[in-house]
Amino acid sequence: MDWKLELVFVPVSDVDRAKDFYVNRVGFNADYDERPSDDIRFVQLTPPGSACSICLGEGLVDAPPRTGSNLQLVVDDIQAAHDHLKNNGVDISDIEVLPWGHFVYFADPDGNKWSVQYIPWRNAGPDATESTAITGSATPTTATLTSAP
Repeated sequence: MDWKLELVFVPVSDVDRAKDFYVNRVGFNADYDERPSDDIRFVQLTPPGSACSICLGEGLVDAPPRTGSNLQLVVDDIQAAHDHLKNNGVDISDIEVLPWGHFVYFADPDGNKWSVQYIPWRNAGPDATESTAITGSATPTTATLTSAP
């Protein structure tokens, strides 16, 4: 039996501001924005290429803004992801190279924290090892994050 994570709730104070940030700055796809009742608004956003979406809204969670789990995206090109976010006005960290991957970090307008990881040995080719990929002998390919239309 498969158990697939497909939706993560992200607590925000201003749904429109958060939706704008995730769609127009980060590059997520806007899948749904529905108001089934006066008390509920459901907004589903999905990173390009991901099987898991985030959900923002009203009347969905009791958690206050800034208390969402630290979330992580994985990309094929950390430099392209960094440049995309920076060029779209996201306050993004410098690239941090660690033994288990290369990372950049950002937060949404409510302070919910995100990491973006590049795992070098995933794209290093069949003859590369984890240690050769970490030292930079592997060349990353295309980025998963793309600009929003």
